[in-house]
Amino acid sequence: MSAHAKSQVSFESTPNPATMKFLLHRKVTDEGFDCPTVQEADRSPLAAKIFGFPWTSSVYVGPDFITVTKQDWVEWELLAHPLSGLIQEHLDRDEPVVVSFIQTEEDDENDSPMVRNIKSVLNREIRPVVALDGGDIVFHKYENSVLYIHMKGACSGCPSSTITLKEGIETRMKELFPEISEVVSV
Repeated sequence: MSAHAKSQVSFESTPNPATMKFLLHRKVTDEGFDCPTVQEADRSPLAAKIFGFPWTSSVYVGPDFITVTKQDWVEWELLAHPLSGLIQEHLDRDEPVVVSFIQTEEDDENDSPMVRNIKSVLNREIRPVVALDGGDIVFHKYENSVLYIHMKGACSGCPSSTITLKEGIETRMKELFPEISEVVSV
């Protein structure tokens, strides 16, 4: 333990009985943002993790707190302590709460639904994990059942990038999109 003890995540009720506020006791973002669905949790690996629970209805990431809205079929008495523990564990591991990605030409309203879904998974699942190691993965194109990506930052030229590409990214993308035959780095 460092010289200054870390504050434990705490929680408090809100005027909405379905929503609980989890106090992080440290600033994680300058500007709060709403994640009404898992697809919109791209900016927050922690929000995406919370959406892994079927009772999650929505997540809001504030400057130093997270509010979680639950489904009606489960009670906060069962959820609040384990969820604050999960959030604390996320913080203790120094995993990112918020990530900011430079918007590129990838966001094109002319994208097919398949390309939009691929980009969403890359942003929500793959990029936050790769960012932990100082790298980034950027969509290049999808054609003839092959997904082409750019590996950047620490991924570029990394000895384990081929393993990450084939055993990590390609395996996950094929699970979600059986149409993909291969993932290739360009």
